[in-house]
Amino acid sequence: MIPIEEPARASAPRGFALFNLAFRPFYLLAALFTSISVALWVAVLQGMPWGGYLSPVLWHQHEMLFGFGLAVVAGFLLTAGRVWTGLPTPAGLPLALLAVHWIAARILIYAGPASVAALVDGAFPFVVAAAMARVIVGSKNQRNYFVIALLGALGVANLAFHFGFWGLSLRAALWLVMALVIVMAGRVVPSFTANALPRAGVVIRPQLDRVALAVTLAAFAADLLELGAAALAPLAFAAAVLHVTRQWRWAPFATRGRPILWILHLSHAWIPAGLVLLGLASLGLVRAAAPLHAFGVGAIGGLIIGMITRTALGHTGRPLTTGRAELAAYVLVHLAAVLRVGASFSPGAGTVTLIAISGALWSAAFLIYFATYLPRLARPRLDGKPG
Repeated sequence: MIPIEEPARASAPRGFALFNLAFRPFYLLAALFTSISVALWVAVLQGMPWGGYLSPVLWHQHEMLFGFGLAVVAGFLLTAGRVWTGLPTPAGLPLALLAVHWIAARILIYAGPASVAALVDGAFPFVVAAAMARVIVGSKNQRNYFVIALLGALGVANLAFHFGFWGLSLRAALWLVMALVIVMAGRVVPSFTANALPRAGVVIRPQLDRVALAVTLAAFAADLLELGAAALAPLAFAAAVLHVTRQWRWAPFATRGRPILWILHLSHAWIPAGLVLLGLASLGLVRAAAPLHAFGVGAIGGLIIGMITRTALGHTGRPLTTGRAELAAYVLVHLAAVLRVGASFSPGAGTVTLIAISGALWSAAFLIYFATYLPRLARPRLDGKPG
């Protein structure tokens, strides 16, 4: 189990706390950026002129992974790293400069020049990896050494993109983020469920988690190495069965009345769904976009909206309960996922229409998060604790 939040009773917060801990600026930046960037992507699909130096497709794919996704990863890990190790992670001016670094990368990826964009954007994952290495290695927190390696691998994938290996780098980045999602979901989803619903009968099987991860990584490797359907399809289908098996033991249906829990279970369910679609895509039975968006919008997007609400509530000393804003954001993200995956099955002009509606729902979800959590994350914790 990993403690990543510390709920406490409420009191009136005063002062400015945006740079007290990494989740504060990076969750807000990620939410605002993805709502704007996806809206821009949809507008381009509808015929709006494009002014970026990359093609709009490459820009969209890169920014969903290395812009939005990496911002959430940075905010989550730099916050969790302090809890895991007891050592300080960037705060105050260093954290503000890290946020400025990320913002500069977003501007440069759109406007160029390409060489400066590669330098600034390419450095960001390594800066985050160095900050995590300082606390994880410094505390000999061996359980989380993989985080440093994963951030480094994301950095290499990002550099590969800037050197023109677009397809390989984007695919590798998606699978790396999915690997992190699978590991962290295996830790937090059953733990949170068991803590909130002790009578639900949650069963945690670490060995099953390891086997599910290994088979899934093998499927991802088969995809990256283009080994073909004979290798990829059986691995993807086997991995899907393993993920369904492990989630079944987490008592997902016991969470029906708890949005802050069912959002995590519903989002995790997109992992086996995506694996089934990945196997079918390798056999030529569905478009390649279907599994990619099942993973990207459903699994990653769903777990992100679930975790950035939950951890923000906990780390600001608020009760772990959801209101209408959170519920709306949860529903909108999953509707966006259904429509975006559905667009892969839609003929002709219907595809663009479904993508546009999906993008609008996604943008609305994260705008709701930004508007709701901006005052919460800009102010100190309700309980007066640091963070």
